[in-house]
Amino acid sequence: MLMMGFAGFLGILKILLMALAAFGLCDAAFRREDAFRAADKQNKVFWLIILALALAVSYLFSILMFLPVIGAVASIVYIVDVRPALRQVSGGSGGGRRRGSSSDGPYGPYNGGR
Repeated sequence: MLMMGFAGFLGILKILLMALAAFGLCDAAFRREDAFRAADKQNKVFWLIILALALAVSYLFSILMFLPVIGAVASIVYIVDVRPALRQVSGGSGGGRRRGSSSDGPYGPYNGGR
């Protein structure tokens, strides 16, 4: 009974690691190549290969082996270090939010005809 619970926990952990790698892979795929150079990180192809390998390894191997742990570390490094640097360089705060006052018009602040 205890082993079935442990196997269920490992299955959930495996799915979470796959989701982490898939999120990083999709995020890296939609970033611009020049943002990687501007953020002084490795290039886009490098991160796509690393994250694709992390996803494949987390799918193919048991979580108790060493390779999925390396893939998880690579995914976490991308999400915690590279992704914020790319967002800062590209100026994307996310969510489509506008910055500025609520009285801003399309060409700048509206001053009421003054």
